[in-house]
Amino acid sequence: MTDSNRTEPEGFEPFERTAPPLSADGTRTMAKNDPTSSPGWERATLEKLAFAAVREQRATRRWKTFVRLSWLAFFVFLLWFAMSRGTPASAKATPHTAVIEIKGEIAAGADASAEFVVAAMKTAFEDDGAKGVVLLINSPGGSPVQAGIINDEIKRMRAKYNKPVYAVVEETCASAAYYIAAATDKIFVDKASIVGSIGVLMDGFGFTGLMDKVGVERRLLTAGDNKGFMDPFSPLNDAQKAHAQQMLDQIHNQFIEVVKSGRGDRLKTDTPGLFSGLFWSGQQSIELGLADQLGNVDFVARDVIKAEEVIDYTRRDNVAEKLAKKFGAALADASVRALHAAPALR
Repeated sequence: MTDSNRTEPEGFEPFERTAPPLSADGTRTMAKNDPTSSPGWERATLEKLAFAAVREQRATRRWKTFVRLSWLAFFVFLLWFAMSRGTPASAKATPHTAVIEIKGEIAAGADASAEFVVAAMKTAFEDDGAKGVVLLINSPGGSPVQAGIINDEIKRMRAKYNKPVYAVVEETCASAAYYIAAATDKIFVDKASIVGSIGVLMDGFGFTGLMDKVGVERRLLTAGDNKGFMDPFSPLNDAQKAHAQQMLDQIHNQFIEVVKSGRGDRLKTDTPGLFSGLFWSGQQSIELGLADQLGNVDFVARDVIKAEEVIDYTRRDNVAEKLAKKFGAALADASVRALHAAPALR
């Protein structure tokens, strides 16, 4: 029965289902290419489906195994890197000059941290083949604490192992970097190097005036009158400023004494502004007694230490350690966010 009122879209040809033709005896016969015409076709179809599912499961298992083995190989590789550091594998008996780089910011956790520099110096001083140690410096400064630790260890190891240690300045040796260099036997510079900046600073920003203009109220709760000291959103009173200045003056005096002790009579202490935080070119630093002479690593190794072969003892973060630190930092950040509303001592 058809609906004479139904209209089809233009270009649409209705599909008509036709039954298989009748045979002479009145029965219908299936086409030869019809899969359902053979006996047991249901069983065969189910078997094909079952085998296809098994093959898919096997492929999935093989892929999962491959991924797991790849991750295992990756972590084994990282572990191998973690066990090896950027220092010589063993002491070298032939005479050579040991070089330790101090580059970038001098700070805990950095490549130029006291941990890495002192460890590298210890290896170099203990090596019988190292006839002298060169600190190759290119740093604008950093932490006075880290610099003080390195300075103390230079003097201790130099006396214990009776080996010379020299500082060779590339572009910059300023502030905490010069704090370190002052402990060496001699300081070699390029004529255009930047040397000095014997001073201490504590910097920050204050937004109290801007907050007043835009109508933002700072809500800071503390236990202790000075617990919010140096908070950029709170005003700095005269007592806090005087306290900070006294602390900076004390650290500055420590810096000055270290430089005077290390440089001795070579230092032109009557120079105006010598300890004011000013810096000079390499040529000027020699005239002021802040440095000794012009020279680079090859010159010091060849003509001063008399061991032309140079071996790098610098200790650095390897790939595995950097990844571990990033992972640890991310985990710590998540923990801090979870506990951000809790009171803390800091």
